[in-house]
Amino acid sequence: MMGKSPRPCRLMVLLALILLALTLPGCSQPPAEAVAAGDAAASLQEIPGSDVKRIVLTERAVGNIGLQTSTTSTDPKSRKLTVPYLAILYDSQGKTWVYTNPEPRVYVRQPVTVARIDGEVAQLSGGPAPGTTVVTLGAEELFGAELDTAN
Repeated sequence: MMGKSPRPCRLMVLLALILLALTLPGCSQPPAEAVAAGDAAASLQEIPGSDVKRIVLTERAVGNIGLQTSTTSTDPKSRKLTVPYLAILYDSQGKTWVYTNPEPRVYVRQPVTVARIDGEVAQLSGGPAPGTTVVTLGAEELFGAELDTAN
């Protein structure tokens, strides 16, 4: 199909994996009371003047999620900022974001403005500077951790 986005397929795969994990007895999550407060996979830190939070993951959480990253760059022809399309995250209001990785195990959601999607590359008219590390796999899990969807 022409112009079809890979996002719906990714979403279906993610939903299938979640359903599979819920049906396998060995993959079920421990009860909330079984997880000690000190064993949290992620901690959230307020960013003054922002609704966005810094997410700090444990080393084990980074491995469990299977986070992968890439960097922003500038397209030599259009001179527009680019990121892999997989880095783009859409919220429930349709706003577009990426998670930056400013230091090891630290992730911060940053707004981006998508100008155009060209295959696997998103051209941006606004976003993080060229060379910024962005999450390409695992952003949905970070978003859930930031918004604390478990509670």
